Amino acid sequence: MQFLWKYIDDLVGKGLGWNIIGQLLFYASANLVPMALPLGILLSSIMTFGNLSENYELAAMKSAGLSLMKIMSPLIITSMLLGVSAFFYADIVLPIANLKMGSLIYDVSNQKPALQVKEGAFYNGIDGYSIRVGKKEEDGKTLRNIMIYDHTDYQGNTNVTIAEYGKMEMSTDKQFLLFTLNNGNHYEEQLKTPEQRSTRPLLRTQFKEQVMRMDLSGFRLNRSDEGLFKNNYDMLSIRQLDSTIGATADENARALDSLVPFIAKNYYSKSLALQTKTKSLNAGSDLLLSGFDIQQKQNILETAINMARSTKNHLETQYSNIKGAEEAITRCKIEWHKKFTLSFSCILLFFIGAPLGAIIRKGGVGLPGVISVLFFILLYVLSIMGEKFAKQGVLEAWQGMWMPSAILFPIGLFLTYKAAYDSALFDIETYMKPFKRFKRSS
Repeated sequence: MQFLWKYIDDLVGKGLGWNIIGQLLFYASANLVPMALPLGILLSSIMTFGNLSENYELAAMKSAGLSLMKIMSPLIITSMLLGVSAFFYADIVLPIANLKMGSLIYDVSNQKPALQVKEGAFYNGIDGYSIRVGKKEEDGKTLRNIMIYDHTDYQGNTNVTIAEYGKMEMSTDKQFLLFTLNNGNHYEEQLKTPEQRSTRPLLRTQFKEQVMRMDLSGFRLNRSDEGLFKNNYDMLSIRQLDSTIGATADENARALDSLVPFIAKNYYSKSLALQTKTKSLNAGSDLLLSGFDIQQKQNILETAINMARSTKNHLETQYSNIKGAEEAITRCKIEWHKKFTLSFSCILLFFIGAPLGAIIRKGGVGLPGVISVLFFILLYVLSIMGEKFAKQGVLEAWQGMWMPSAILFPIGLFLTYKAAYDSALFDIETYMKPFKRFKRSS
């Protein structure tokens, strides 16, 4: 639904088939896996161990001599396998899905709106034609008071057809729009020769029935070459990201190295050995220009000012390019670390969910679902903050992307420790005992 609302303006009124909508939804679903998989692992682990604890099965296994880590070991292996699978998914499948979705959205955005001729207004959606219809019958095909301007020769309003009524239909292959016109006139100014362009003779043709065929190739969804989009950071694998980061960094280094020779070439100095240490800069400038007349001095100063402006503009352009390249490197580094943080978050949320389920001793979807959503929101908010800090340069890319894991990792260790020793972490009675003792003693 988020995807549909985001691109609703690009999808509505384009006459897209269900196959195109289905492809977009499929590729959008592929992008939801990095969010859905960790949440699924968290929820399932809380529900599983909550059920085991609620039905005293976990207590029975512990009384038989099994530790919590021994009980969790099969699921630990499963979560690790899911984490490894998530890494390969993020490195192989996700870039392909992003590439397919990005190119398809671009093509859909540039697709012309569906053919819709309205009453009493000129319709210019078909290339080379301007159509006006006085009235449309209920069948949507029969038209009254039809006026069609033909601009395919790019000569202006020199070719017009008027008809009392007619029918508008698609050809069987949907490639052409057919107008069957009745009781009308065709007017055309003859402008093919120089003599005709000067005299502008008018050719008038009266007809009982005439068929006009208009090409609808512009309404077809033309697919772009996907290679045009493949260099976007979220459409690259780890190997491609490494290559892009290295190439961009080398290009940035060359740009920085070229600045020093450029400044040196455009910077001129002359020793002022004849000046005393107490003379001002203006006095030194006057001494340098003492051999020139006023006009020459003015020309020299204007040349110096122009050179300084040119150097400043060049430096500003280079700074903008270098800054843009640094931002591109940061985005690539963020995407590089995302592929690893997805895998780690799957394992991390299992070590939060499993002991949490053992502690709360509640199965089902109710309380475990609420707790799962809260932890997932925390992870999601921290991920958004870390990525934003990395993009703004507040943190390094690795610091921003691993910040959520660094915050949640101690929570996972704490919950695992508490669950291993059967801590009543969420038992209200445990926290009320000191107050009850104090009340009795007083």
